[in-house]
Amino acid sequence: MKLRPPSVPLITVDPYFSVWSPADRLTDCDPTHWTGKPNPIRGTLTVDGAAYRFLGAGGAPALAQKSLDVSALSTTAVFAGAGVELTAAFTAQFLPDDLAAFTRPVGMLTLSCRALDGRAHEVTARIAVSEEICLDRAGEDEVTTETVEHGGLTSMKMGNVAQPVLGRDGDDVRIDWGYFYLTSASERAGAYQDGTMWVYTDVDVGESGTLVTFAYDDVESILYFGERLRSFWNRRGGSILTEIETVFAGADALAARCRAFSDKLFADAVRAGGEKYAELLALAYRQVCAGHKLVYDGEGRLLYISKECFSNGCAATVDVSYPSAPLFLLYNPELVEGMLRPIFKFARSGAWENDFAPHDAGRYPFVTGQVYAHMRPDRQMPVEECGNMLIMTAAVAVAEGTPVFAEEYMDLLEEWETYLERYGRDPENQLCTDDFAGHMAHNCNLSVKAVMGITALSVLYRMLDRVDEADEKLALAREMAADVLARAANGDGSLRLAYDREGSYSMKYNMVWDRLWNTGVFDPAAVRSEVRSYFGRFNRYGMPLDGRAAYTKSDWLVWTATMCRTRAEFEAFVAPLWLAYHESASRVPMTDWYDTETAAQCGFQHRTVQGGLFVRLLEASGKMRLN
Repeated sequence: MKLRPPSVPLITVDPYFSVWSPADRLTDCDPTHWTGKPNPIRGTLTVDGAAYRFLGAGGAPALAQKSLDVSALSTTAVFAGAGVELTAAFTAQFLPDDLAAFTRPVGMLTLSCRALDGRAHEVTARIAVSEEICLDRAGEDEVTTETVEHGGLTSMKMGNVAQPVLGRDGDDVRIDWGYFYLTSASERAGAYQDGTMWVYTDVDVGESGTLVTFAYDDVESILYFGERLRSFWNRRGGSILTEIETVFAGADALAARCRAFSDKLFADAVRAGGEKYAELLALAYRQVCAGHKLVYDGEGRLLYISKECFSNGCAATVDVSYPSAPLFLLYNPELVEGMLRPIFKFARSGAWENDFAPHDAGRYPFVTGQVYAHMRPDRQMPVEECGNMLIMTAAVAVAEGTPVFAEEYMDLLEEWETYLERYGRDPENQLCTDDFAGHMAHNCNLSVKAVMGITALSVLYRMLDRVDEADEKLALAREMAADVLARAANGDGSLRLAYDREGSYSMKYNMVWDRLWNTGVFDPAAVRSEVRSYFGRFNRYGMPLDGRAAYTKSDWLVWTATMCRTRAEFEAFVAPLWLAYHESASRVPMTDWYDTETAAQCGFQHRTVQGGLFVRLLEASGKMRLN
């Protein structure tokens, strides 16, 4: 990878178990949780009795890091020193066609070593993990450790003595319940204290490769409208020890499957949008998956709960699911169904009395009803969320080739489409998903969202053989689209940010669904003219979201780029985004909100919205094309 990641993924499982290295070299500092709080993991290589550091901070001298490569499912670092070369490969199991592996909370580290000087060397490695892996902050509670022998393996188990399972919600918080397991095939393992508690394992390292795993059993994962739900892997009360043993027993085959998936993703992305685009997707993939938790509800229905990382901690947020959906529509649309179900359930509850869609269904890990803006009517996003729910539901139907999922919720979808007809043509003073910019009346992009939401219902009607109704809604969408283009026109081929702001501009990213579905709602000539106007608005690190500030959003930037006519135009649009991550001084898991003049993070990090970067790959796959 030529891209210098702003932060390097090491262990990525879910919003609580997500460890990164915010540096160019893995020895520059200790790893952190995605929030930036300490999650120290230290790796030491001993060669012929002399110790050298290859992961984290510490007293031993650091091995020279020769290379660092990030693929969709692995991070591989190569080190050299003391006459040997060490390869350390961290691998996640996010295989979207295998949900048992996808949700297994076991991160893999494979260590292999070869001589560079032609001599035989005695080589061992120690991996040590701090108590902060199972506490919100070091020292907040007492931790307990235990050595567990099982299946020819040795696990060091560590956890909070108090065990406040599902004890709180929040954003900038880390898990303080459940148990962490550090495992290897070596019996040389234990625990020690140096102000905080550490567990460790010592392993022999040779050319064939030695496996160490990091696992976390969170016991219970989600509080869902009164139900305490376990993770998908543990839905029947499975054992974390069995999951660890499964990984060790099939490590080679599992690693090969992960490589194959990563290689295909990268090759497909290069064909769709070039090498820089492919590198962005490789870096984003684990982040997006690790921002969710997969569970079953009491009725055996899949729920895929997102956490709105470093914005407010909301769970199952509609306008976070909407931009993240392209990745999952491409690889497993059933997961998008799991994103939508909590919103449909809450909308049918007596607690939600509005004729538009909710914003969220809780604050992670509590999915118990909307928390955004305390449900105040003046702080909602009615057009935004109605359009999002309609578009995502229709996209699932197209991806799966059947409207079966949508049929159960047609009453709500029709109610929300009616709202769009009533208020979407010229939205009142409403928030949109870009709520950090505040309220704004007459938002043209919200009108575009309304048009595509109405189009989405026409798509569903057609799939349900309700042809006359489908034709009626499509005709309405086209009439509204023509009205948007006429009233938003600046007179120079570009479209306004708001109908009453002459000369203003904004990314019209919501139009991308017209292209993906090939519905022809918006005049193609007008869309081409609008996209051409964007190229005159670039700063060093990309196009601003609109004319009010220099910041942009990575997801919307790639959605907008996807409307370009040629691959060359697309690559030109995306190259500044690649450069922003490559040069940014903000060493955090990919932020989606940054300054186009400085590449500095404006807020947000580790958010699932980076799944939106996959929209060009989704378009290239043809899976969304209706005719």
